[in-house]
Amino acid sequence: MSLTPEQQWERFKRFYQDYPELGLSLDISRMNFSEEFFGSMEPRIQKAFADMAELERGAIANPDENRMVGHYWLRNPEIAPDAAIRKSITDALTDIEVFSENVHTGTIAGSGGKFENFLIIGIGGSALGPQFVANALSQPKTDRMKPFFFDNTDPDGMDRVLESLDGQLGRTLVLVISKSGGTKETRNGMLEAKAAYERAGLEFESHACAVTGEGSLLDDVATASGWIKRFPMWDWVGGRTSELCCVGLLPAALQGFDIRKMLAGARACDEITRKHSIESNPAAMLALMWYWSGNGKGDKDMVVLPYKDRLELFSRYLQQLVMESIGKERDLKGNRVNQGIAVYGNKGSTDQHAYVQQLREGVLNFFAVFIEVLKDRRTGDLLVEPGVSSGDYLSGFFLGTREALFDNGRESITLTLKQVDEFSIGVLVALFERAVGLYASIVGINAYHQPGVEAGKKAAGTVIALQEKILKQLRSAKGQQFDFETIASAIGEEEHIELVFKVCEHLAANDLHGVLKHVGKTPFSSVFECK
Repeated sequence: MSLTPEQQWERFKRFYQDYPELGLSLDISRMNFSEEFFGSMEPRIQKAFADMAELERGAIANPDENRMVGHYWLRNPEIAPDAAIRKSITDALTDIEVFSENVHTGTIAGSGGKFENFLIIGIGGSALGPQFVANALSQPKTDRMKPFFFDNTDPDGMDRVLESLDGQLGRTLVLVISKSGGTKETRNGMLEAKAAYERAGLEFESHACAVTGEGSLLDDVATASGWIKRFPMWDWVGGRTSELCCVGLLPAALQGFDIRKMLAGARACDEITRKHSIESNPAAMLALMWYWSGNGKGDKDMVVLPYKDRLELFSRYLQQLVMESIGKERDLKGNRVNQGIAVYGNKGSTDQHAYVQQLREGVLNFFAVFIEVLKDRRTGDLLVEPGVSSGDYLSGFFLGTREALFDNGRESITLTLKQVDEFSIGVLVALFERAVGLYASIVGINAYHQPGVEAGKKAAGTVIALQEKILKQLRSAKGQQFDFETIASAIGEEEHIELVFKVCEHLAANDLHGVLKHVGKTPFSSVFECK
């Protein structure tokens, strides 16, 4: 689309929307859709609005698991479909606030005294949301507690965190977060943390809380072992939309953030994004722009470029929210559609020294989402040259990059926030949650299940079972040496010889299992034995 400066100004005025009650503005004028596009999409978006209304009323929106989808109730319990759910939400919020206050005052303390740190053990939505919010809102001088994370089953990564907490475990509260309690990464992290407390001569249980489903494996462990407290996770809240339940609100409250203000921001955004007029609804406009740019099939990636260090982790948070929700093989009718939108990004102006060169001049397989924050810093300012501050330069780099991309035919959306605080974080979370739900309805997929994730978990279990067979074979013939093919044949896994190769290589690289590797002339002529 080629426009004169005057035409572009008129287009900007036409498609720049301001939502003062949210502290948010949205500009889609640099997306190259035609004037007729909104009209052509009207039937689909109206159906999406209707689907969303049904979801909020408590319809079974996740038919695969026969579950309601109720993350919108978290910030406004009054719209929940029954009194029991309303009470469970309000009770949990009160519990979080009372518990956090007791931790902050030292009424609840560790063996080393008042809790000064907390360690979150979780993965996916149980870590990404809390990490994003912790980074976005942290004020090191005034934060009530310092957060740490086990967000993987990488033992070296956990060791690094534990080294940072050396000598502080007695003043560190552990939050183990898992809805089912069966997530292996989280289970492993819990066992690693428990072992670390025991090595330090401390009782893990008197430093631990669980955020989990009632009656889950984790709930049973926490109850039987006498953990400090258990907080609920409900089956109607998915992990990627759990930031505004106990999963995210408990850590935020412990760090000292105003969680009521976060909920207020999300609630205000929900009210705006329920409107059935496209141009009054920023989530609808986002969803339609995603559809436009990717031809309704995710043909283009979404590059998220927040010009604010505090929003550095937002793209990681959005990767799960968008890609796990929209990345689906089949639509609701069972047709193979292979939907998805790839999300990546970091922050500006760092990215200008990384991949903006390709964005401007390379393969045109993306659209950009710029996030501008008007407020530079909380207090004071400094001029780095006459009349110019560091924040002025940050704004200049944002506007310049946006212009440079547009001049070369690259589409972009711009979100503008007045500032980063609890309210605006709630707005961002709610805005993208709603956009994801609307987009999924437009393209006819289930945004609320994740069969691919479950398939990955099952495949990992198969590999662990294969490892046990390999070890049994090697241990049954100690001192004998076997090549890959012989091992695969002996355990009846000839069809999976590549997996046998990879598992043997891993076993030999670690001392734990006592497997020795004798290097051959080629990688495939090596032999293995058990000590």
